[in-house]
Amino acid sequence: MRRPSAARFLATVLVGGGLVLSGCGSDSLSTSGGSSTSAVPAATQAKDDTLAGKLPEKIKSAGKIVVGTDATYAPNEFLDTDGKTVKGMDVDLFNAVAQKFGVTVEWVPAKFDSIILGVSSGKYDVGVSSFTINDKRKQEVNMVSYFSAGTQWIVPKGNPKKVDPSNACGLNTGVQTGTVQADEDLPAKSAACTAAGKPAIKPIVDADQGKVTTSVISGKADAMLADSPVGLWAAKQTNGQLEPVGEVYDAAPYGYVVAKDQTAFAEALAEALKQLDAAGEYKRILAAWGNESGAISSFAVNP
Repeated sequence: MRRPSAARFLATVLVGGGLVLSGCGSDSLSTSGGSSTSAVPAATQAKDDTLAGKLPEKIKSAGKIVVGTDATYAPNEFLDTDGKTVKGMDVDLFNAVAQKFGVTVEWVPAKFDSIILGVSSGKYDVGVSSFTINDKRKQEVNMVSYFSAGTQWIVPKGNPKKVDPSNACGLNTGVQTGTVQADEDLPAKSAACTAAGKPAIKPIVDADQGKVTTSVISGKADAMLADSPVGLWAAKQTNGQLEPVGEVYDAAPYGYVVAKDQTAFAEALAEALKQLDAAGEYKRILAAWGNESGAISSFAVNP
């Protein structure tokens, strides 16, 4: 789906019901294994030598996994109030995965739609950015399932435009660039509108999910579509200015992005997730971010 989220928007301060936006984040998101801000007490995971032996030589030599992420998608990956530190559910979970390999993580900022290419070219070792697993992406890279999310519609409190997700014809609707919602969901819904002789949906698209969220609060957009954890988190964080409407739909797994020629590494990542799940750490991390409903029980490569 994603994703994106209300990342930089959520690095904002809500004062007296008013929205005061913080400055843009720094270009440096680098952290090393587990040093990024966490919602859960640090729990060091024991290194598994078998898993460590499956690391690509580049990662073994560096002692770290370089991860491309678009940190604008709270609560999954976003910037802390310092504008530099990357945090979120995905961050906590993947840092724990990396500890099973005995290495640290360097989180590198990237535009969402550039991450898969960056992994394929070797710029990043892994992409962790709420990527929905789909057939198109599986043709380009390996994807390791770790979470399940659907799409959620979000509207201003009270739904003043009476938005009906099943009939959004003619509405100004916010979506983030490069997401499933922008590339597939909204165009299909809009085409159905015009085929029925109704006005097309008017997309309001931005590369920053935070700006999409702000467009709904300001009234520029009548509603927005986002991955369920992102939309629900935005509604929770806006002091009652936003609310969900309709049910979560089109649930699908998120996946870590790994280069196509590194299947053994991808399988090792799936095994690390299984170990975290067996130890109770997987669900503990999700619960800390209010996302336990997205837990999965099967971690696989290219499911």
